[in-house]
Amino acid sequence: MKRLNGYEKAQAYTESERLPAGGYVLRILDVKYQSNDWGDVIVLYFDIDEGEQKGFFERNYKNQTGEDKKWKGTYRLRVPKDDGSEEDEPRQRRFKTTVMHFEASNQGYHWNWDEQTLKGKRIGALFNNKEYDFEGRHGFFTNCHSLVTAEKIRSGKFEIPADTLLKKNSGQPSGSCASSVGDGFMNIPDGVDDEALPFN
Repeated sequence: MKRLNGYEKAQAYTESERLPAGGYVLRILDVKYQSNDWGDVIVLYFDIDEGEQKGFFERNYKNQTGEDKKWKGTYRLRVPKDDGSEEDEPRQRRFKTTVMHFEASNQGYHWNWDEQTLKGKRIGALFNNKEYDFEGRHGFFTNCHSLVTAEKIRSGKFEIPADTLLKKNSGQPSGSCASSVGDGFMNIPDGVDDEALPFN
């Protein structure tokens, strides 16, 4: 076999550290409002703020070697359409519940309809394992399943959500993200600039 050009510079694939499913206290690092054809979302970019996994997503970002580095700590909070439709009432309830969790987790904080005020706030989160099947690869990634109060996580009085399994015959992961990668996280194709760290 002849020597390959570029072999010396090529980065080998390595096993990425995977965040265990569980409960964590997060700190919101950045917030983006995103309008989509199917509805609007508030994208929360976070890192773990307490415990042995503190700074997990910063370490993950720094350790990525590819050109398409992505900040993996994200949660998409769906914004209700406020259109009176059948789906609107449960979405309003979920949205308000999340807002109340932020208020309970940050003394003196009161929601004022400015999503940027969530930056720097703490919130609890439950992570589970979510199944993916993408481009011939199959497995599980760690998924930010739901937001709860920080105190619920600190107290240890929570249950890890059951694994989220693919709906058979669909061929696509369920949820709002379009693709998965084998390092245990969703690959979010938009939103984060490739700088040394996106939130400095």
